[in-house]
Amino acid sequence: ETAGRVSDRARYAPVLVIANDEHRFVVAEQLRDQGLSNARIVLEPVGRNTAPAAAVAALLIGEDDPDGVMLLLPSDHVIGDTAAFQKAVDQAEALARDGMLVTFGVQPSHPSTEYGYIKRGEGLGNGGACFRVDRFVEKPDAATAAGYVESGEYAWNSGMFVFPVRQFLAELEAVNPAMLAACRKAVAGRGADLDFIRLDAAAFAESPSDSIDYAVMEKTDSAAVVTADFRWNDVGAWNALWDLADKDEAGNALIGDVVAEDVAGCYLRNEDGGVVAAVGLRDLCIVATGDAVFVAPRARASEVKALVERLAS
Repeated sequence: ETAGRVSDRARYAPVLVIANDEHRFVVAEQLRDQGLSNARIVLEPVGRNTAPAAAVAALLIGEDDPDGVMLLLPSDHVIGDTAAFQKAVDQAEALARDGMLVTFGVQPSHPSTEYGYIKRGEGLGNGGACFRVDRFVEKPDAATAAGYVESGEYAWNSGMFVFPVRQFLAELEAVNPAMLAACRKAVAGRGADLDFIRLDAAAFAESPSDSIDYAVMEKTDSAAVVTADFRWNDVGAWNALWDLADKDEAGNALIGDVVAEDVAGCYLRNEDGGVVAAVGLRDLCIVATGDAVFVAPRARASEVKALVERLAS
């Protein structure tokens, strides 16, 4: 779906995907399904968060178009209104061509504690949709999130960006030259493997790991935000899948071999060979796979990351 949003060749250059090596064939198949046979797939030998991935993309795009503008989209976002998305992209592109580093701020539908927030600053025109960024704030507690939403001054930080390639690289070099140097080496030493581009593994591993927000956006004086007037969901947690899923009359999303009695507001997913049976539950997330079972209140389902880190240590 993400690739399909930018498949219009009249609007967009060929897609460039940064992906983990393990996902290469799935990515290639999905791009073919969207008719994007001319897409480039760059394989990361190790994960280094979003800033190095963006740097690699900017370096590759800059080889052909050093004054180009790039749109960075995480692959796991669901967007409900394609026309509104394209309008926001056009607004962001105009700002980027004026030298701004642009992010999309989603108008909050509720006081979420699962997203970071952006406080809007000075207006930049475009019908009141474009602003300078006053500040970025981390995922708040429930009371703080409620205050943000009530104030009307904050948007959810979507993690989608539009950057002028040359300026993004210049700003990254100013704040994290080691990261950019490692990415330059990785791109310079790249090789072809069938339909894939493999970065120089040793060089890329030298890059510090950091997000675009921390590495660049929180440090630049040129950050802007476009208010995104479309339904958006960052499918980064089980609770987000519950929000998107078809539900029964009690608000349950039941996937796989599941039996539920007196259950409401739950996400029950069974990918195992047995049966998941539940009774008397409210607002829980239960996911059963072949080798693990995850149980949590839906509101805390995003904390699975902490469990994964403990299990991996």
